[in-house]
Amino acid sequence: MKKDVQDLFPTRLERKLGMFERIDPVVFSEGAQRNDGPLSEEQVREYEEKGFLSFEGFFDREEMEAFIHELREYEQDDDLKLSEGTILEPGREEIRSIFGIHEISERFSRLTRDPRLLAMVEQLLGKDVYIHQSRINYKPGFKGKGFDWHSDFETWHSEDGMPRMRSLSCSIVLTDNGEFNGPLMLIPGSHKYFVPCVGRTPTDNYKESLKSQDVGVPDNASLRELMLKGDIEAPKGPAGTLVMFECNTMHGSNINMSCWPRSNLFFVYNSVDNGLMNPFCGNRPRPEFLANRTDWSALEPIG
Repeated sequence: MKKDVQDLFPTRLERKLGMFERIDPVVFSEGAQRNDGPLSEEQVREYEEKGFLSFEGFFDREEMEAFIHELREYEQDDDLKLSEGTILEPGREEIRSIFGIHEISERFSRLTRDPRLLAMVEQLLGKDVYIHQSRINYKPGFKGKGFDWHSDFETWHSEDGMPRMRSLSCSIVLTDNGEFNGPLMLIPGSHKYFVPCVGRTPTDNYKESLKSQDVGVPDNASLRELMLKGDIEAPKGPAGTLVMFECNTMHGSNINMSCWPRSNLFFVYNSVDNGLMNPFCGNRPRPEFLANRTDWSALEPIG
């Protein structure tokens, strides 16, 4: 773990501090390297401006079948439900999230190193990245709860000690995402601003925040300003669809009021040059399944 440095993104304060423009690049590859990868110049610019990219049917449905089958097995695994990395819906027995999925499953671990994914990630973040966090978010039909608007970076900075905005998430659709089963929603352009949140972080806040987030939630006035500037988009698509979004992009999702379940896989890639420090909120670090502090080895592609 790296030593402490100046906190460039103050948050979790007693008094409100207005949002301010980001100070980090969005795309870290420079010069010829910026376009040296599978993403076109237009796609790189779109990611830079909007804070995310969407690829409908990036993986074939047939490629996803083995992952979907494994997913169904997890839903019936009572031992897995007792694991600290498995989060249940408030007051229910349904799974809300499974963290550290790439350490549970060799199949999912290999997917983190898929050359198609890794090449795009490295084109945006620069060479040498590792997995900061992985998870599956479930939303069973009729019962799946939503996720409040938030910036992942705000939490990772405050509670995990991620110093700079040099990470991104790859969300892979495991079950069809439509307009009625609570798809991922993002605010285009919101990644260009950091929104400090109000309220000190309780000890072991993750035990409650992973079920229902109260701390680290942006204020309505800031959200309104971001939405009026950028609107809201909800990329949808069949199993195998991919959404890549920058770590500071505001996102959330509604409850699932349909009969169709919604499950998405998330891999969080972080630059090896952006390794974690002590949490900026002053608390002890969160568990390893939420924030990788032990292995920052650069991922190598594997077919």
